[in-house]
Amino acid sequence: MQGIEIVAQMMEMAAITAPKTKGENFVQVKTLSGEAVRRLGEQMIAYGEEHHRSNFDRDGRNVINSQAVVLIGLKDAKTAGLNCSACGFATCTELEEATPVEEEFKGPICAYRLLDMGIALGSAVKTASLFNVDNRIMYRIGAVARASGVVDWDFVMGIPLSVSGKSIYFDR
Repeated sequence: MQGIEIVAQMMEMAAITAPKTKGENFVQVKTLSGEAVRRLGEQMIAYGEEHHRSNFDRDGRNVINSQAVVLIGLKDAKTAGLNCSACGFATCTELEEATPVEEEFKGPICAYRLLDMGIALGSAVKTASLFNVDNRIMYRIGAVARASGVVDWDFVMGIPLSVSGKSIYFDR
């Protein structure tokens, strides 16, 4: 459906222009469509089977049946320098010096940068909603997009998009 690409672009704009801590932007955006969406859905199903993780198959089928997927994430996000300890470290310096952990996502990450990403996600899904495009924020999409090399970001969420008679993302 042609309008999906336009809505996805507008979602990217909403995420990019969403307010950010100290006006510093570490939020990344990317839209997948066509064959890339089908491939990602299949990779999600395979990932769940390989790692014995539940619901990757369910969400993967949702992605396969979607017309597009918007990815929103963080890459190389610096600390906000506020020493708030919301990340679990007493100071930003301690967070910066912490040994990175790489699993589905790379951390630790400054809590304010995660809030920035959350605001960007909210702005993006609000935009889709304004145009009546069914959507749902899914962490499993981000985990597999990262694991399969679709993106090299540290933390990622995916928003599949669908236009049909009933939302495919609820009452599954």
